[in-house]
Amino acid sequence: MAPTTQLVIARHAEAACNVAGIVGGEQGCTGLTDLGRNQAEQLAARLADEHARQPYAALYATPRLRVTQTAEIITQALHLPATIDPDLRGPDHGDADGRPWVDIKTSFQGPPQHSPDRQYASGSETWNEYLQRATAALQKILARHDGERILIAAHGETIEAAHSLFLGLPRNACLRLGFVTDHASVARWQRPTNRFGRTIWQLVSHNDTRHLRPHHG
Repeated sequence: MAPTTQLVIARHAEAACNVAGIVGGEQGCTGLTDLGRNQAEQLAARLADEHARQPYAALYATPRLRVTQTAEIITQALHLPATIDPDLRGPDHGDADGRPWVDIKTSFQGPPQHSPDRQYASGSETWNEYLQRATAALQKILARHDGERILIAAHGETIEAAHSLFLGLPRNACLRLGFVTDHASVARWQRPTNRFGRTIWQLVSHNDTRHLRPHHG
């Protein structure tokens, strides 16, 4: 029987652009908040405990600052270097980068997923263009690590892309289904092979935040 492929995607911890409601591309992302660093440390402690019991073969991260800072904390805890994959980056926001999300969503009459084949700002990717890029990047990583256990530090959109890919969802289904993805949460997938030699991706958990302590103040 072939070994089971496992994929764990950890969303980055809270960033300053999240708190401010700013579109966090290369310009808008200024890194994690103090709370975010604390969240990332709690996330890393849990992942390190798992890594000690069932090691991850590789750690990947996206190039946005809030993700690389989260990944650095995970790397220190797991002693596993992070490979930055530019194709896994969050959506390219074009002229929306650094602007308030409320303004972008007001002019677009919703989030990017709401009209997935239209640009939500000049120079931006459409939601479906983002999904195509992100799912292709995920497929390349999984092909490289078939039968292994992989950890990716990424964005909430990355988790939406994985769900769309593995569940065969329509391109705007995550918006309609209402997937909630909290900061420093974990989503888990596995692909076992059954006794007939068939494989299928199984969603094990979504938005798992059991490792985060309640924040007061």
